[in-house]
Amino acid sequence: MRRGLIFDIRRYSVHDGPGIRTTVFFKGCPLSCWWCHNPESQGRAPFIHYDSERCLRCGSCVEACAESALSMTPAGVVVDGSRCKVDGACAQACPSEARQLVGETWTVEELLVEIERDQIFHDQSGGGVTFSGGEPLLQWGFLLESLRACGRVGIHRTVDTTGFASPRVLMQVAEETDLFLYDLKTLDPVLHRRATGVPLRPILENLERLLEGGARVHVRLPLIPGISDGDEHIERAGVLLAGRSDHSVEAVHLLPFHRAARDKHQRFGVPWRLKDDRPIPPERALALGERLRELGLNVIIGG
Repeated sequence: MRRGLIFDIRRYSVHDGPGIRTTVFFKGCPLSCWWCHNPESQGRAPFIHYDSERCLRCGSCVEACAESALSMTPAGVVVDGSRCKVDGACAQACPSEARQLVGETWTVEELLVEIERDQIFHDQSGGGVTFSGGEPLLQWGFLLESLRACGRVGIHRTVDTTGFASPRVLMQVAEETDLFLYDLKTLDPVLHRRATGVPLRPILENLERLLEGGARVHVRLPLIPGISDGDEHIERAGVLLAGRSDHSVEAVHLLPFHRAARDKHQRFGVPWRLKDDRPIPPERALALGERLRELGLNVIIGG
């Protein structure tokens, strides 16, 4: 059975699709958005995060390391990268969680057991599982098998995606997906490449493929200051999404920016490149949502 790399599983989520959901976060993403809310997800390999302020200097991690890759110093624990195998033994031994393994390998069978623990809440609320990230389509083989396994036991399946993937992979995944949460970061091609690291065109083309194929799609528009919170951008997005006479977008979510991710970037050593990081005022989000409604779209403020 296939194995996949997951960096978090969150229970009782109400912002990642309908009802109460179990959200599974896949590690690895082809985008490097300036405002990324999960910067620890961007790299494709697991790593050990060390918080020296939480470290008790007890030496438990040093003793647990079979490779003798750790040593205690007055400044805290030092790692010999040539020895470390990132197996997580030091993190398991740490009583204060100063060392944490970011990215663990799961089999489809193990993941299904974990998801089924919440099935009573899924059934009562009309919820299910959401595969998020990072970008779950990067691990498309593991994702496909996980979707099929959940489908066999009647769990509603949502995929939260950037849309930056092979069309063949995307359409295979669509056959096993009940709902897509589809991110559109900005519709300015030049700005999109600068702020995310990838071109916009494949993302728009894949959105069109999903809609033409009859997939259920909720488009997510993050409102990022100086990037995607302007009237022109919202008008352009509204015209694009509302101008369809056949298969249409089921809902549009406006996601107002907040600063919570800035601290995570600092914690994980990922540069914070968003110069204007003022939160989007609620009244501004409401006004932009109203304009999209005037264009005939079903708008939801927030997740």
